[in-house]
Amino acid sequence: MNFGELGEGYALVLRTADSVTEMRDLTLKNLDRLREWEPWAQTEQTLEGTAAYTQFQLEQFATGSAVPGMILRGDTAIGSVSLRIDACLHTAELGYWIDEEAEGRGVVTRACARMIEHAESVAVRRIEIRTAVGNRRSAAVAERLGFEREGVLRQALPIGADRLDVVIYGRVL
Repeated sequence: MNFGELGEGYALVLRTADSVTEMRDLTLKNLDRLREWEPWAQTEQTLEGTAAYTQFQLEQFATGSAVPGMILRGDTAIGSVSLRIDACLHTAELGYWIDEEAEGRGVVTRACARMIEHAESVAVRRIEIRTAVGNRRSAAVAERLGFEREGVLRQALPIGADRLDVVIYGRVL
């Protein structure tokens, strides 16, 4: 599956087993920043772990419960955009991150917009974005995409020994 061009040499594509090494290397390159906001980034990032996670996401894709996207600049992976779908409730959760060097160019916003279009095409009627209260870059993406801030879950995000508050953004399609 290819979601296509995002402009300026960027594209959104389906993450595949062939991308494991590249995505692990990209994660390692950005690990310090990711560890500030992502519970999954707290653990050791091994090739085996990345392969297992990619396989899990592709199995979920096959059942229609996830869409693991990868942002490319040319042929090089620079980020991730994923959608977790609850077909019974017609809802989804959107997640994303991008290489520090690619921030500030609107690429994540464009990739998320493309993922939202896909969600609509598979009968999703509500999408949520959850982000740590202090993660202003992530919140800005949600706001640019027309999501509304709906509330805060206190200490809902475990980051190392700390627990961060999480803001929920929602958009009804």
